[in-house]
Amino acid sequence: MTVRTTTLDNGLRIVSDSMNHVETVSTGIWVDVGTRYETPEINGVSHFLEHMAFKGTERRTAREIVEEIEDVGGNLNAYTSRETTVYHAKVLKEDFPLAVDIIGDIAQNPTFDVDELERERGVILQEINQSNDTPDDVVFDYFQETAYPKQAVGRPVLGTTELIRDMSRETLMGYMKTNYTGSRMVLSAAGRLDHDTFVKLAEDAFGGLKKGNDANLETASYAGGDFRKERDLEQAHLLLGFNGMSYNDDDFYTASVLSTLLGGGMSSRLFQEIREKHGLVYSIYSFLSCYSDGGLFGVYAGSGGEESSRVMPLVCDEMRRVCDDVTDHEVQRTRSQLKASILMSLESTMSRCEQMARQIAVFGRPLSVEEVVAKIEAVDVEAVKKVAQRIVSSTPTLTALGPVSNLETYEETVGRLAV
Repeated sequence: MTVRTTTLDNGLRIVSDSMNHVETVSTGIWVDVGTRYETPEINGVSHFLEHMAFKGTERRTAREIVEEIEDVGGNLNAYTSRETTVYHAKVLKEDFPLAVDIIGDIAQNPTFDVDELERERGVILQEINQSNDTPDDVVFDYFQETAYPKQAVGRPVLGTTELIRDMSRETLMGYMKTNYTGSRMVLSAAGRLDHDTFVKLAEDAFGGLKKGNDANLETASYAGGDFRKERDLEQAHLLLGFNGMSYNDDDFYTASVLSTLLGGGMSSRLFQEIREKHGLVYSIYSFLSCYSDGGLFGVYAGSGGEESSRVMPLVCDEMRRVCDDVTDHEVQRTRSQLKASILMSLESTMSRCEQMARQIAVFGRPLSVEEVVAKIEAVDVEAVKKVAQRIVSSTPTLTALGPVSNLETYEETVGRLAV
C-alpha cells in the first residue's frame, strides 16, 4: 500500500492508497458541510442538497447519472452527517475515470430542476415520516437535541417537515455556492490506481472549483438533561449519554477502548450482564460519537416495558464499576478487537477510502496503520478508568421513548452515577 497526497491550487486535498492486489477502485468527495453548518431556518438543507445532486446536472439527466455508473457495474451513493456530506462510488479499475467525472459533476453542477426538486421534496418528507415511525432511529434525534439543546449540532440531519416543505430552490443554490468550495473538500480513492493519474482526473473534474474560506462553526456546548416520550410501542428505547470528546482529544483512543470494553461486542460488560445474565434486552451497546470540537459517549438499550425499569439501574452500575474495576485481560482483549477491526478494514477499498478522507479532514494528514495501532496499544487499565471517571462525572443525558412511565426519575439516575 502506498499513500500519497496532493493539494490543488484551489485548496482541494487529494489522497490515495494504491492497492495493487485488487481489481476495483473506491473513490469519493468528502465535503465539510452538514447539519452543524445550518441556521435554524434552513435545518435539513445539507441533506436536501445531497439528494438534489443526483437529480440532474448540466451534462446528465437524473437517469443518465445512474445508468452511466451501473452500465459498467459500479455503484454510486451519498450520505449526510452532522459535519460532512459524502458522495462516493465503487467501480472496476478501468472505469475509475468515469467515477471521478460523475462525482465531480454531481457535486458541482446540479441544475435544481423545478420538477425534480418538487418530486425529491416529497421523497424527503416520506423519509422524515419513516424516521419518525422508526423508534430506534428517532430516539437518537431526541437524544442529540437533549444533549445539545438549541444548537445546530443538536438538530436532526433530515430537518423537519415544515422546513423541508417550505425550502426554496434559491436556498439550495445559495447554500451550495457558499459551502461547496475547494478548501472544504477532500477527494479520496483507494484500490488499483495510479496517484498521478488520479491528480490529473481531479484537475479535470474539480479544477474550476473556487477555493473559498473555512466555515465558522458554532461551538458545540454539551448540556445534558432528561427527555421522555410515552408512545404505544412494544419496546422502550433507552439512551444514557455523557459529554464525550473530539477526534483530536488526547483521550480519544482510550475512550474507544472504553466503549468497546463496555458495550462493543458479545463479550462486553453490558451484553454479558444485562442480556446474557438478566435477559432484559435483545439489543444493547455503547457508542462514541465524535465531532471536531466535542462528542458524546452513550449507551443504547431496547427493552420490554415491564423490564425497562430494571435496565437503567444496571447500566448505571456498570458505568460506575468501570470507573474503578477494570482488568488487564479486558483491556488486552479490547485492544485486540480494535486492532483487528482496523487491519481487517484495510481489505476493503471503500473502508480505506473513507479512513483516509476522514483523517485528512480531522488531522490534516493520513495516519499510518502503525501509528494508530501504537496509540491503541498504549492504552492501559489506569487510562481506561481515568477516562471513565471523566465521562461519568459529566451531566447525564437520559432519553426514553415508548412504554417508559415506570422508569425511575432522572434525579434517581443521576444519584446512581454520583462518584
